[in-house]
Amino acid sequence: MQIAKIIKSNSHVDYVARIFDTLETAAPPAVSDYRFGQFVSIKNGDREVIGVIYNSQLLNPDYGNYGPRLATPSEHNAVFSPDYLNEQGVLIGLLLVGWHDAQGYRQGLPREVLPVNAAVETLDDEQLRTFHHPKGALELSYYPHVTTHAGFFAFALLNEIADQLERLTDKQNQARLQVLRKSLQWQQTMSTMR
Repeated sequence: MQIAKIIKSNSHVDYVARIFDTLETAAPPAVSDYRFGQFVSIKNGDREVIGVIYNSQLLNPDYGNYGPRLATPSEHNAVFSPDYLNEQGVLIGLLLVGWHDAQGYRQGLPREVLPVNAAVETLDDEQLRTFHHPKGALELSYYPHVTTHAGFFAFALLNEIADQLERLTDKQNQARLQVLRKSLQWQQTMSTMR
Protein backbone atom coordinates (compact mmCIF):
# COMPACT_ATOMS: atom_id res chain seq x y z
CA MET A 1 0.00 0.00 0.00
CA GLN A 2 1.37 3.43 -0.95
CA ILE A 3 1.47 5.71 2.06
CA ALA A 4 3.78 8.60 1.18
CA LYS A 5 6.23 10.19 -1.24
CA ILE A 6 9.85 11.22 -0.74
CA ILE A 7 10.25 14.98 -0.32
CA LYS A 8 13.87 15.39 0.82
CA SER A 9 16.90 13.74 2.37
CA ASN A 10 18.98 14.58 5.42
CA SER A 11 21.80 12.26 4.34
CA HIS A 12 22.41 9.34 2.00
CA VAL A 13 20.54 6.98 4.35
CA ASP A 14 18.07 9.34 6.06
CA TYR A 15 15.06 10.44 4.00
CA VAL A 16 11.89 12.39 4.73
CA ALA A 17 8.54 11.49 3.16
CA ARG A 18 5.16 13.18 3.35
CA ILE A 19 2.15 10.99 4.15
CA PHE A 20 -0.58 11.14 1.51
CA ASP A 21 -3.69 13.08 2.52
CA THR A 22 -7.06 13.72 0.89
CA LEU A 23 -5.49 16.07 -1.69
CA GLU A 24 -3.37 13.22 -3.12
CA THR A 25 -5.66 10.22 -2.74
CA ALA A 26 -9.31 9.49 -2.07
CA ALA A 27 -8.31 6.88 0.53
CA PRO A 28 -5.40 8.23 2.60
CA PRO A 29 -3.49 5.73 4.74
CA ALA A 30 -4.65 5.03 8.27
CA VAL A 31 -2.44 6.06 11.18
CA SER A 32 -1.63 2.37 11.74
CA ASP A 33 -0.01 2.26 8.27
CA TYR A 34 2.84 4.64 9.20
CA ARG A 35 3.71 3.76 12.77
CA PHE A 36 7.14 3.88 14.36
CA GLY A 37 9.10 0.83 13.20
CA GLN A 38 7.00 0.20 10.06
CA PHE A 39 9.13 -1.22 7.24
CA VAL A 40 8.67 0.32 3.81
CA SER A 41 9.97 -0.04 0.28
CA ILE A 42 10.75 2.69 -2.23
CA LYS A 43 10.97 1.71 -5.90
CA ASN A 44 14.08 3.00 -7.65
CA GLY A 45 14.36 1.66 -11.18
CA ASP A 46 14.58 -2.14 -11.13
CA ARG A 47 15.37 -2.22 -7.39
CA GLU A 48 13.44 -1.52 -4.25
CA VAL A 49 15.16 0.22 -1.38
CA ILE A 50 14.05 -0.96 2.06
CA GLY A 51 13.66 1.48 4.93
CA VAL A 52 12.11 1.73 8.36
CA ILE A 53 10.13 4.62 9.85
CA TYR A 54 12.12 5.94 12.79
CA ASN A 55 10.74 9.45 13.27
CA SER A 56 7.71 11.62 12.53
CA GLN A 57 6.91 15.32 12.49
CA LEU A 58 3.71 17.28 12.17
CA LEU A 59 3.76 20.04 9.57
CA ASN A 60 1.56 23.06 10.32
CA PRO A 61 2.67 26.25 8.52
CA ASP A 62 -0.47 28.08 9.70
CA TYR A 63 0.49 27.81 13.38
CA GLY A 64 1.16 31.29 14.73
CA ASN A 65 -0.18 32.98 11.61
CA TYR A 66 -2.39 35.75 12.95
CA GLY A 67 -3.34 37.18 9.56
CA PRO A 68 -6.87 37.34 8.18
CA ARG A 69 -8.74 34.07 8.21
CA LEU A 70 -11.55 32.74 6.10
CA ALA A 71 -14.86 32.76 7.92
CA THR A 72 -16.15 29.70 6.09
CA PRO A 73 -15.79 26.22 7.54
CA SER A 74 -12.87 24.24 6.11
CA GLU A 75 -15.17 21.81 4.24
CA HIS A 76 -16.57 24.77 2.24
CA ASN A 77 -13.13 25.99 1.12
CA ALA A 78 -13.25 23.70 -1.93
CA VAL A 79 -16.31 25.61 -3.15
CA PHE A 80 -15.62 29.19 -2.01
CA SER A 81 -11.81 29.19 -2.14
CA PRO A 82 -10.63 26.39 -4.45
CA ASP A 83 -7.08 27.80 -4.50
CA TYR A 84 -6.76 27.47 -0.72
CA LEU A 85 -4.67 24.41 0.14
CA ASN A 86 -4.38 22.70 3.45
CA GLU A 87 -0.62 22.59 3.95
CA GLN A 88 -0.80 20.70 7.22
CA GLY A 89 0.58 17.21 7.05
CA VAL A 90 2.61 14.40 8.56
CA LEU A 91 6.27 13.86 7.70
CA ILE A 92 8.05 10.59 8.43
CA GLY A 93 11.77 9.95 8.78
CA LEU A 94 13.00 6.87 6.90
CA LEU A 95 16.25 5.12 7.68
CA LEU A 96 17.40 2.99 4.72
CA VAL A 97 18.50 -0.50 5.78
CA GLY A 98 18.67 -2.60 2.61
CA TRP A 99 17.33 -3.33 -0.85
CA HIS A 100 15.59 -5.91 -3.03
CA ASP A 101 16.67 -6.74 -6.58
CA ALA A 102 16.87 -9.74 -8.93
CA GLN A 103 19.21 -11.52 -6.47
CA GLY A 104 16.70 -11.14 -3.60
CA TYR A 105 16.73 -9.15 -0.38
CA ARG A 106 19.98 -7.74 1.03
CA GLN A 107 20.64 -5.81 4.21
CA GLY A 108 23.11 -2.93 4.18
CA LEU A 109 23.50 0.56 2.79
CA PRO A 110 21.94 1.08 -0.63
CA ARG A 111 24.23 2.85 -3.11
CA GLU A 112 21.51 4.72 -4.99
CA VAL A 113 20.09 8.15 -4.27
CA LEU A 114 16.30 8.10 -4.10
CA PRO A 115 14.47 10.60 -6.32
CA VAL A 116 12.05 13.23 -5.03
CA ASN A 117 8.41 12.07 -5.29
CA ALA A 118 9.34 8.37 -5.21
CA ALA A 119 6.42 6.36 -3.79
CA VAL A 120 6.78 4.82 -0.34
CA GLU A 121 4.92 1.53 0.21
CA THR A 122 4.49 -0.61 3.31
CA LEU A 123 6.01 -4.09 3.47
CA ASP A 124 3.62 -6.90 4.30
CA ASP A 125 4.48 -9.65 6.81
CA GLU A 126 5.84 -12.05 4.18
CA GLN A 127 8.13 -9.41 2.68
CA LEU A 128 9.30 -8.43 6.18
CA ARG A 129 10.04 -12.07 7.07
CA THR A 130 11.90 -12.66 3.80
CA PHE A 131 13.96 -9.47 4.20
CA HIS A 132 15.09 -10.60 7.66
CA HIS A 133 15.75 -14.22 6.60
CA PRO A 134 17.65 -13.77 3.31
CA LYS A 135 19.68 -16.97 3.78
CA GLY A 136 17.18 -18.85 5.91
CA ALA A 137 18.37 -17.67 9.32
CA LEU A 138 17.41 -14.43 11.03
CA GLU A 139 19.70 -11.52 10.15
CA LEU A 140 19.92 -7.98 11.53
CA SER A 141 23.00 -6.81 9.64
CA TYR A 142 21.79 -3.21 9.85
CA TYR A 143 21.99 -3.20 13.70
CA PRO A 144 25.14 -0.98 13.90
CA HIS A 145 23.68 1.29 11.22
CA VAL A 146 20.52 1.85 13.32
CA THR A 147 22.49 2.52 16.50
CA THR A 148 24.59 5.10 14.64
CA HIS A 149 21.90 6.92 12.66
CA ALA A 150 18.63 6.64 14.61
CA GLY A 151 19.94 8.76 17.49
CA PHE A 152 17.81 8.75 20.63
CA PHE A 153 15.31 6.43 18.93
CA ALA A 154 17.81 3.60 18.27
CA PHE A 155 17.03 1.38 21.28
CA ALA A 156 13.26 1.85 20.98
CA LEU A 157 13.43 1.18 17.23
CA LEU A 158 15.43 -2.03 17.64
CA ASN A 159 13.01 -3.21 20.34
CA GLU A 160 10.06 -2.50 18.04
CA ILE A 161 11.75 -4.42 15.22
CA ALA A 162 12.37 -7.36 17.57
CA ASP A 163 8.68 -7.33 18.56
CA GLN A 164 7.61 -7.49 14.90
CA LEU A 165 10.07 -10.24 14.04
CA GLU A 166 9.22 -12.40 17.03
CA ARG A 167 5.85 -13.38 15.54
CA LEU A 168 7.40 -14.04 12.10
CA THR A 169 10.18 -16.42 13.05
CA ASP A 170 10.78 -19.81 14.69
CA LYS A 171 11.58 -20.65 18.34
CA GLN A 172 15.35 -20.67 17.85
CA ASN A 173 15.32 -17.19 16.35
CA GLN A 174 12.87 -15.99 18.99
CA ALA A 175 15.48 -16.97 21.59
CA ARG A 176 18.07 -14.93 19.66
CA LEU A 177 15.70 -11.96 19.74
CA GLN A 178 15.41 -12.33 23.52
CA VAL A 179 19.19 -12.08 23.78
CA LEU A 180 19.05 -8.96 21.60
CA ARG A 181 16.42 -7.42 23.89
CA LYS A 182 18.54 -8.08 26.98
CA SER A 183 21.58 -6.57 25.27
CA LEU A 184 19.56 -3.49 24.29
CA GLN A 185 18.26 -3.14 27.83
CA TRP A 186 21.81 -3.36 29.20
CA GLN A 187 23.14 -0.81 26.68
CA GLN A 188 20.30 1.57 27.44
CA THR A 189 20.86 1.24 31.19
CA MET A 190 24.60 1.89 30.81
CA SER A 191 24.08 4.89 28.52
CA THR A 192 21.75 6.55 31.06
CA MET A 193 24.34 6.12 33.81
CA ARG A 194 26.91 8.24 31.97
